[in-house]
Amino acid sequence: MEKVNFRTQVLTRHLQDNHRAATTVAASSITPSPCLSYMPPEVSEQPFSFDVSSMRKLMDDHNVQDRDWLFNLMIQSKLFNPKLRGGKVFVVPDYNQSMEQQREITMKRIQYLLDHGVFEGWLTAKGFEAEMRKLALLEVIEIFDHSLAVKIGVHFFLWGGAIQFFGTKRHHDKWLSATENYLIKGCFAMTELGHGSNVRGIETVTTYDSKSGEFVINTPCESAQKYWIGGAANHATHTIVFSQLNIDGKNEGVHAFITQIRDEDGNICPNIRITDCGHKIGLNGVDNGQIWFDNVRIPRENLLNSVADVSPDGKYLSAIKDPDQRFGAFMAPLTSGRVTIAVSAIYSAKISLAIAIRYSLTRRAFSVAPNSAEVLLLDYPSHQRRLLPLLAKTYAMSFAANHLKLLYAKRTPQLIKTIHVVSSAFKAILTWHNMRTLQECREACGGQGLKTENRIGQLKGEYDVQLTFEGDNNVLMQQVSKALLGEYVAAKRRNKPFRELGLEHMNKSSPTIPSQLTASTIRCSQFQNDIFCLRERDLLNRFASEVSRYQAHGESKESAFIASYQLAEDLGRAFADRAILRTFIEAENNIIDAPLKNVLSLLRSMYIAVTLDEDAAFLRYGYLTLENAATVRKEVANLCTEIRPHALALVSSFGIPDAFLSPIAFDWVAANSWSTA
Repeated sequence: MEKVNFRTQVLTRHLQDNHRAATTVAASSITPSPCLSYMPPEVSEQPFSFDVSSMRKLMDDHNVQDRDWLFNLMIQSKLFNPKLRGGKVFVVPDYNQSMEQQREITMKRIQYLLDHGVFEGWLTAKGFEAEMRKLALLEVIEIFDHSLAVKIGVHFFLWGGAIQFFGTKRHHDKWLSATENYLIKGCFAMTELGHGSNVRGIETVTTYDSKSGEFVINTPCESAQKYWIGGAANHATHTIVFSQLNIDGKNEGVHAFITQIRDEDGNICPNIRITDCGHKIGLNGVDNGQIWFDNVRIPRENLLNSVADVSPDGKYLSAIKDPDQRFGAFMAPLTSGRVTIAVSAIYSAKISLAIAIRYSLTRRAFSVAPNSAEVLLLDYPSHQRRLLPLLAKTYAMSFAANHLKLLYAKRTPQLIKTIHVVSSAFKAILTWHNMRTLQECREACGGQGLKTENRIGQLKGEYDVQLTFEGDNNVLMQQVSKALLGEYVAAKRRNKPFRELGLEHMNKSSPTIPSQLTASTIRCSQFQNDIFCLRERDLLNRFASEVSRYQAHGESKESAFIASYQLAEDLGRAFADRAILRTFIEAENNIIDAPLKNVLSLLRSMYIAVTLDEDAAFLRYGYLTLENAATVRKEVANLCTEIRPHALALVSSFGIPDAFLSPIAFDWVAANSWSTA
């Protein structure tokens, strides 16, 4: 008891002394401080060192006027949910709406865009210019709302694209104009409950009835139900059904069939069952559905027959006899989805970086000295390290996305393999980058990043699906490595030079990396190209050797490939990084304006340095020593310091109108004032 009393007396004296001391200090040091106020970064930051409009043209690459026309078209309509916040109007979807409301407003927005000529020529116009205009306008729609873009993309690029590429004149004449004018609403029924990336394994079965001249489509089991079919739950009237084609008891592989699923009044057609996939973590403006086919009959002419056909008497006809080659030819055109996903991921990253960097140029936290002003977030080296490398990577990947679009728009039969490999690699790398960027930007905005109106947090849910649809990213990267291995084996077997997939560098002697790196070396484009090429060539050699060793011990080629997955993952990333760097250097070489070239050089060096710093492969396989890795890490910090003065100009060059950003990118004090509550 005495101990308790003693402790009580000590604690009482301690609290009394602290109170007297605190009162004395407070009386002498506390002085009134003015409230925080917002100052636009355009006022507080240095004048831009390069022409922002020129950089924007370089970044967007094409159809800048068409993009601005569509931006303005959306801003003008109340359908795009304009909201006044902090003295500015923002157009952002209302994610507080129910799933049903989001779906209906998505269709109303599509009708608005249709009425104003946005989709004119999307399927009926021919040529490079029409293709690029379509891609540019879709990118603008993506900036507003991913649901709207996906809903449109399914209708035009998947349903419409399948008719364009898998169909022939009879299909083009009947369906393309009707699709472009939304006289019908299409969807794309490939994925099943039991099969996603493995399209060859789908279980829906179609047979041919020669007596009636009809195909009969059937869902033989629950795992064969079509799943995640965008547009199917509410609005689609027709779909492309991907199914195994069985002729006279022989499976001829996967083919595509046009099938009506609703009548003109919206009623589900006989022998078809459709249900809703339900609420999702994002994209709730898209009505994903499940579909079952109970011996549904369709005309013979509904087979999309550019690769194979069935005669009226039931004979299977195809100029491509090998089933593997036929499947490859059949699937080759389905790259548009990966192209548009890769590009849209970069525009999502641009949105989040523009918001987070603008906020960090006006938001302050903590003082570094007594009675001094609090420090801007972006003046902290740690905050620079969080955002500026991601900014540099976004620039690098923008050039990669532009290159991918050109490849796709200028596609020829000879480029099919290249487009497949590059689109697979870029889709994976760019979507992974977007999700990492969204998370970092969300955190960099603190609590404000959690508000839906500030976009970044919501975009995480909206864009997460990009890592999965149109091919799981990890599966796509394995396909890239498998294609590289095929090129390697073919070149070695023929004893001929490498000629495809950018592997021509392997015809030269292996690059030599300096034993001691300096800042100037790291910023040299020759070194940057050399170390990326060295990594790719070494990993390809290692991968080929490892697969060969497994095969020598009796493993099948496929089993050997699966067992070598770690090298396959490293190789796929090495291919993508080297290809991205190449597109950056090509874009840079086409610039004659010195200020633009200077800042692009900084961004390129940052892209290289942060990749060297973050990818363990450079240390794992000995391309960097520990000492050189430390030099690279230091150079990342130096580059952050040098890029910092250009931060506002670089995000302004994205060309995204203020209305498509968020309140915290501007006057966040006024946007949160009592008068706006």
